[in-house]
Amino acid sequence: MRVWPGQSYPLGAAWDGEGVNFAIFSENATGVSLCLFDSHTDKTERVRIPIAERSDQIWHCYLPDVRPGQLYGYRVEGPYSPEEGHRFNPNQLLLDPYAKAISGAIQWSDALFAYQIGSDKEDLEMNHADSARGMPKCIVIDNAFTWGNDAPPRIPWNRTIIYEAHAKGMTIRHPDIPEEIRGTYLALASDAVIDHLKSLNVTALELLPVHHFAVDRQLAEKGLTNYWGYNTIGFFAPDVRYAVGGLGSQVVQFKSMVKTLHNAGIEVILDVVYNHTAEGNHLGPTLSLKGIDNKAYYRLEPDNPRFYTDYTGTGNSLNMLHPRTIQMIMDSLRYWVTEMHVDGFRFDLAPVLARELFEVNRLSAFFDIIHQDPVLSRVKLIAEPWDLGPGGYQVGNFPIGWAEWNGKYRDDVRKFWRGDAGMVDDLASRLSGSSDIYQWSAREAYASVNFVVAHDGFTLNDLVSYESKHNKANGEENRDGSDDNSSRNWGIEGPTDDPKTMKRRDKEIRNFLATLAFSQGVPMIAHGDEMARTQDGNNNVYAQDNEISWMRWDLDDREKEILAFAQRIFAIRRVNPALRRRYFFRGKPVESGAKEMQWLRPDGQEMTNAEWGNKESHSLGMLIRGEAADEIDERGRAIKGDTLLLIVNNREAEEKWIVPKLEFPGTWLLTVDTDRPTIIDEPAGELTVAPFSLVLLRFQLESP
Repeated sequence: MRVWPGQSYPLGAAWDGEGVNFAIFSENATGVSLCLFDSHTDKTERVRIPIAERSDQIWHCYLPDVRPGQLYGYRVEGPYSPEEGHRFNPNQLLLDPYAKAISGAIQWSDALFAYQIGSDKEDLEMNHADSARGMPKCIVIDNAFTWGNDAPPRIPWNRTIIYEAHAKGMTIRHPDIPEEIRGTYLALASDAVIDHLKSLNVTALELLPVHHFAVDRQLAEKGLTNYWGYNTIGFFAPDVRYAVGGLGSQVVQFKSMVKTLHNAGIEVILDVVYNHTAEGNHLGPTLSLKGIDNKAYYRLEPDNPRFYTDYTGTGNSLNMLHPRTIQMIMDSLRYWVTEMHVDGFRFDLAPVLARELFEVNRLSAFFDIIHQDPVLSRVKLIAEPWDLGPGGYQVGNFPIGWAEWNGKYRDDVRKFWRGDAGMVDDLASRLSGSSDIYQWSAREAYASVNFVVAHDGFTLNDLVSYESKHNKANGEENRDGSDDNSSRNWGIEGPTDDPKTMKRRDKEIRNFLATLAFSQGVPMIAHGDEMARTQDGNNNVYAQDNEISWMRWDLDDREKEILAFAQRIFAIRRVNPALRRRYFFRGKPVESGAKEMQWLRPDGQEMTNAEWGNKESHSLGMLIRGEAADEIDERGRAIKGDTLLLIVNNREAEEKWIVPKLEFPGTWLLTVDTDRPTIIDEPAGELTVAPFSLVLLRFQLESP
């Protein structure tokens, strides 16, 4: 086989129409070999090519006889000295960190560990077994794709409604999707899924991790899997599990999904895991970065580099102090935007990326690079603002340009509708966009991604059906998953046929959905919550790729009723710009001279300063003037909506409310009452708000 010197850029395997350039970074290696394979399960390579060229710590070569579809991997030589941070072992076949496609799943054996398992020297004795047979192989791809006139929808933040979903779990049981593509990228682009998303006015589909990931050995040996995918081993490769067809088909099918969703006006946001990899701690496997250059890619303990600094709870943390590690992450992000056309990212355990030394630094290199990047600075950036390291809870501390999962919103809304006393003040802040969290840093209401439920925890149905987690199916004796859920079962733990309990639970689901739809900020729906999906009380289904975690689409009458309610309330949000302001309320008067927003008490009067902080208060009214909508059209003209009154009551007793009189003649119409499952429009004068209920009224002006 002919071997030419090639170039040090770009990293990875790049097909140029005539041959393939291979380039890989390793600072501390003494030798790198490129290995070519004929089959995914080959025990050994067909050709091993020692790479002779090295430029600026990048090893490179060009093979004019190689074509797309070629399987490959690397073997890297250097010292095996864990005490010094080096774990080189040429017996380990390694994945290219820049691989654009990976052939399949790992087949676990002791050979995939660079150290001798069972040795009394623990990880200090090198393993001489060859790992190639059990390792997936990288695939050379042809990046060509007919994008046509595809363009990012660029939905404004204040108009965004996010739907968090699992690529397989959402579609694997859908009867209207062809069976052969269920659970795949193509299924997500089906008419059935698009119609469902549009019925909820969803503008962005946020996918749980689809970067190629590894299933932990201990899970595989229990017959379980890493269902969520937070175990990345390929930052450029869409996972093959969600594709059908031949080698490399996952790339084309992912692009086809994005193009189809864009055509429907729906953005694609990826949940990405750049804080750690699937290689675990010092006793973990050697699959890629650990064997390419452990000391460069991972944070090691300064006093004993045999061990890893772990801010993630997974055994390792990527080394954000090394420029090549930061480059890999930035190259990956840009690739997904420029080549795969995604519209944004949600960063798992984002504070890890900002740890320049040990503390989280809001002005870290990671943020600086993104803010100046002409590609990444224009897409949606969402942080999960906490990690497991010291000072890891960073809600509200991310810089301008970032939105955050608002954990305070989740907790306060759950506690309010559970019936906790003293929550009115906190709920007011969450309903109005959480200015107490975000305004200090010059961000606006759309910095807050509001959610009651996400993939991690109870579903919305289980939140109102269980007070304890039921995770025994995970094989950890119910020790895993959070014990702090702020849930309430309303008298009976788990499923019941008791009509009184079910009526109360269904109303609570409506309360949560309506609160989410009518809060300032960006709402996020977890897949299936709009139709009362259950996980049987399991609040940690990370290992459950089965009917516990999959969505069910054959709905009964109750589930259809909840879905219809969800569709209607998010339609109300869409047509009322006062519910989706861009900026925080600032107490400014509108054209009529009235305040843009007022907090009311049951007699219809504005709350006084002295009344805030009353721990016995359980109800609140929020009056938003239609003129307070701050949205403008393409020509700069103000878009006005209805004047709205939102009332919440979390006490066991009903409450009389007097609706306020406005400056203009008209009628208050009761539009939503969660005590009733249907959306209504009937005149309201003196109003009775039922126990544990939310109502929304809109003001209809008299015709001139």
